[in-house]
Amino acid sequence: MAIIKKRKEKLAIKSAKDKKGEIMERKTYDTGLYLDRLFDQFRSNFEDFLWNPENSLIDMSSETRTPNMDVIDLGDKYQLTAEIPGVSRDNINIEVTPNEVEISADQELEEEEKGKDWLKRERSSTSFYRFLELPEELKTNDAEAEFKDGVLTLTLPKVQPKPKHESKKVKIK
Repeated sequence: MAIIKKRKEKLAIKSAKDKKGEIMERKTYDTGLYLDRLFDQFRSNFEDFLWNPENSLIDMSSETRTPNMDVIDLGDKYQLTAEIPGVSRDNINIEVTPNEVEISADQELEEEEKGKDWLKRERSSTSFYRFLELPEELKTNDAEAEFKDGVLTLTLPKVQPKPKHESKKVKIK
């Protein structure tokens, strides 16, 4: 059986300006952390294969994936967008605490076709998991979610929004 290690992710956000001058927020990615996760997953699957080869091949096909996610700081709220393809809205679980967001999804599909001399049966399992720790406190009761075409959009209002600072040109005296 494959061991799934769940690590907390701390969110690092940088400000950037787009062509219109609006401030956009982007998440920084840690390449070393990504490579560590990839190696840990490979080692875990390899050990499972050595100790129990017939069951480990089945477990590798139904592993938990981390959805791609964008996080935007809009000043008074965060907007999270996660790609969760192939999962219905009823199978998505979202938990919001004052500083954390947990998104998980599990879906199992079974398809069967019968013919005169044959039977075709296919099963698939899809799982997604993502945990984020946000730098500012959230209003958990005002959180909203929308799911359309495999994309989940979460709106998370902040308890104390950051004031927006305008740039000002200063003259030298």
